[in-house]
Amino acid sequence: MKQQINVYGAGLAGCEAAWQAAERGVKVKLFEMKPQKYTPAHHSEGFAELVCSNSLRSDALSNAVGLLKEEMRRFGSLIMQAADATRVPAGSALAVDRVLFSQYITDRIRSHPNIEVVQGEVSSLEEDTVTVIATGPLTSDAMAEYISGELGCGSLHFFDAAAPIVDASSINMDIAFFASRYDKGDADYINCPMTREQYDVFYQALIGAEEAELKAFDKESQKKLKVFEGCMPVEVMAKRGYDTLCYGPLKPVGLIDPRVGKEAFAVVQLRKENAEGTMYNLVGFQTHLTFPEQRRVFRMIPGLENAEFLRYGIMHRNTYLNSPGILSNTYAMVKRPDVFFAGQMTGVEGYVESAGSGLLAGINAAHRALQREEFICPEETVLGAMAAYVSKGGIGDFVPMNANFGIVKSLGYRVKGGKAAKNEQLAARSLSVVDELIKTLN
Repeated sequence: MKQQINVYGAGLAGCEAAWQAAERGVKVKLFEMKPQKYTPAHHSEGFAELVCSNSLRSDALSNAVGLLKEEMRRFGSLIMQAADATRVPAGSALAVDRVLFSQYITDRIRSHPNIEVVQGEVSSLEEDTVTVIATGPLTSDAMAEYISGELGCGSLHFFDAAAPIVDASSINMDIAFFASRYDKGDADYINCPMTREQYDVFYQALIGAEEAELKAFDKESQKKLKVFEGCMPVEVMAKRGYDTLCYGPLKPVGLIDPRVGKEAFAVVQLRKENAEGTMYNLVGFQTHLTFPEQRRVFRMIPGLENAEFLRYGIMHRNTYLNSPGILSNTYAMVKRPDVFFAGQMTGVEGYVESAGSGLLAGINAAHRALQREEFICPEETVLGAMAAYVSKGGIGDFVPMNANFGIVKSLGYRVKGGKAAKNEQLAARSLSVVDELIKTLN
């Protein structure tokens, strides 16, 4: 086996895997098909392009994804370095400037002495070389056929959706107002309040709006359409019931409209897309509506009546493996331990989770190439809990999973103070474990 690894795909997971291996002295070839070929959802030439949202979610240690980010920081994550360097105000969440984030990662990858970037589509793997497949949820047909055929991995799929982005200068700030929920952190969100009557008109238009045809995907995929709960199109959510949005992305609780001094019936929030604050995305408004319908319906939101859309929402297919029994808790194939997978293909869901899987896959690919022992992250950590979930699954059908404390190994005792106190102890235990692991790795 060569003391070199090949990484396929320069998304968040692939870049993190390549970085972790390269930092351990292993030569890495990173294969990326852009700019020769693009998926239906990607548009820029840069690596680690963010599509669905610019938010990496909560940065609090009492939240599982916040803890995951801190674990990754301590392991020297490139993705977290980029996120911290390009963050934009978003209250207690970590949001980034998409362009600067991608540029930061692209520059660091291309300038690393141990990483060689190879551009062009690949449809098979090199033999006798440790490999990380991180081709993402929109893997090309050729590579998908190789994975399901030659590697013997059956694949599943679901559909994912992205929210629209509007020009900040086109938002009517005589109606909209800046605030963060319960005044937590700075007032980083633009809030568009709705009365019950305004919400009713908007709701009826939304559930009756025309959806885009899924032209890019085969008919069989359309018949088996499944929407992941964490990125559900707003129109699909609305059809679950009149009040569903008011308890979800349009929840008004903790947001006081300064014009009337009280909460509105519903509130649409917008979050910064870039550091300059010239672009904002509609939080929770992933959608599959046609572009003209998005323009018509979303302009019914008070404050967005003249909104200029810089990017419309889109919907696209995501592919993931039925990983339990196929992958181990190092993200290596059980039958082909020299082949690792990383990213959403494994069944982790979310930007940070994808990068986290790339981190562990990259470390273990490097260990494999250097003939070192495999590195297993304990289930007391979020990194280890995700790897365990991917390898073992849960009850029933295997479905994608975000980071959450439910999959982390329990404390084994009761904690006074409720959920927050319990989560704080889980976080403290996790970071203590991580610090000891790093000593071992070093």
